[in-house]
Amino acid sequence: MHFNSFYEFLAMGGYAGYVWGAFAITFIALAWVALAAHFTRRKLFKEIKNKVAREQRIKNAQKMENTL
Repeated sequence: MHFNSFYEFLAMGGYAGYVWGAFAITFIALAWVALAAHFTRRKLFKEIKNKVAREQRIKNAQKMENTL
């Protein structure tokens, strides 16, 4: 399509609600996916960090048992 003015571009030939609504839904969905991935990644790293620390505490406790 060819638009003669910026207003015509925004109006999208009378279909602005559909066009910009589709853009908004797509943007919201992409933002949701990005945020979900970010928070899942943070949670996973926290769980891994806790697991490594727990395994280290178990090793240290076993060393202490062997020295007694």
